[in-house]
Amino acid sequence: MFIDASTNSLTVSHRPTNAPSGLIESLKQYPTANVGDAMDRLNLMDTGIASQWANGRCVGPALTVLTREGDNLAIHRALDDAEPGDVLVINALGGTTRAVFGDLLAEICLAKGIAGVIIDGLTRDRAAIKELGLPVWARGVSPAGPAKYGPGAVSVPVACGGTVVNPGDLITADDDGVAVIPVERAQSVLSRLADIDKFEEDLRVRIRNSAVHAAAPAMASTN
Repeated sequence: MFIDASTNSLTVSHRPTNAPSGLIESLKQYPTANVGDAMDRLNLMDTGIASQWANGRCVGPALTVLTREGDNLAIHRALDDAEPGDVLVINALGGTTRAVFGDLLAEICLAKGIAGVIIDGLTRDRAAIKELGLPVWARGVSPAGPAKYGPGAVSVPVACGGTVVNPGDLITADDDGVAVIPVERAQSVLSRLADIDKFEEDLRVRIRNSAVHAAAPAMASTN
């Protein structure tokens, strides 16, 4: 860790092996809304977990953290186990009084190759994090900083935005919000996404063609 603090209050579990990189890369081409459709519109975090700056996007395996409201010791410890491409998913108990994340943690995340950060709680230093380019989703922002005492846990199942996230589940997040793909369902979800994409593209073509045909008689009547 980059801080000098005892981790005796923390529980750290073994992280699972990440899903194949090819599967993750394939998921990156689909928007979160379509991912939700492919899961029967389940496993979507509530709208309180919102993008903290526009056009942020991430897809990757969940590195999960459970922490006490207003405390980020477990987050610092989790980043020791981070692998490039991970999405940090933090259950900060939905706390709305103190931030558990800020620009210094964002710097560590970028150094570790973290793809994005999802917080059921608050962040701070939003402008600085936006400038760094780290995508963050959270319940809001506060200037009040965190403590570093624990307790907490790393790589355990957590609740985030009203949705269960297991370590290694695949996260996809964009301006619409956050979806959680249980890792054992990822391949079937990807197959459904391809079908949804084809259906939507075919429907767009029909809509655009109908607009062209509707406009043609009107144009002819003016000649």
